[in-house]
Amino acid sequence: MKLSKKNYIKARDFILTNARMIERRLFQFHFENDGPEGVFHAVYAYRNADGGFGHGMEPDTASPESQPLFSIMALETLDEVGYLTKDIILDDFMPYFESITTDKGGIPWMLRPKNDYPCEAHFKSVKEWAALSTTAPLLGMLEKYRIEIPWMQKAEQFVWGEIERIKEKHVFCYLCVPRKLQFLQYTKSKDKAGKALNDLKKWILADGVLCKDKSDEGWGLYEKPHSLSYAPSPESILYPIFTKEMISADLNELIDRQKNDGGWHTWYGLSPGMKLEWAGIQTLWTLKTLRNYDSIEK
Repeated sequence: MKLSKKNYIKARDFILTNARMIERRLFQFHFENDGPEGVFHAVYAYRNADGGFGHGMEPDTASPESQPLFSIMALETLDEVGYLTKDIILDDFMPYFESITTDKGGIPWMLRPKNDYPCEAHFKSVKEWAALSTTAPLLGMLEKYRIEIPWMQKAEQFVWGEIERIKEKHVFCYLCVPRKLQFLQYTKSKDKAGKALNDLKKWILADGVLCKDKSDEGWGLYEKPHSLSYAPSPESILYPIFTKEMISADLNELIDRQKNDGGWHTWYGLSPGMKLEWAGIQTLWTLKTLRNYDSIEK
């Protein structure tokens, strides 16, 4: 089963008429042979004078304040389109990350807002302690670009300690897992990484992790992952743990879940506008995943 050309056009039009500039530029990069410069400029529109990224880069908040998670997202997006360089990491990102590093050596997931801009409730009570989900991908990115700086030593000790402490608790969050994998893929500690990867594979396949009820409206959304959440491409590290039948069934379900407006929607968002922004993110992710599996008619 493939997404028909007609429905692909509907999805394209949904992104171009409803999504944020950053998703529109990413769509043009991935599907219309546009260069990465447009993505770079869209990403840097979220950057603040302190070097961090804010302004609702994740559409759960309207706050302009810099946030560690948003800064990680900016880093990942530039890497995705091949624009990231060693100099950009060291000059534009690390000063901010070093400024918010905790005594434990890691960076927080989020910082509590200091203003009254609208945001989801969980932002207002966030714990500002160091987090695996932000420190691990940053370390992985530094290793990928062959950067060695003193900051990495204590940060790596923190990450390995958190991997052992948290164990399977992050496995339901399909956004946390690839960030952990970013570190495991590029760390020099290959023996430790191999064990952690094997544990991760075992936890994902444990009963109750994958959402197998395709009648569930939340299927594939936060805390209800399917196989494609962990393996959005046949080249994904976790792809071999799933059967071809499971991947195929989830691809078909993904195609069937396209809405009449051409998009794929979520329940996230404080307002109709924010819900559309999340739908733009989800639609782009879906199209990239379908393309990775050659599941879009040409």
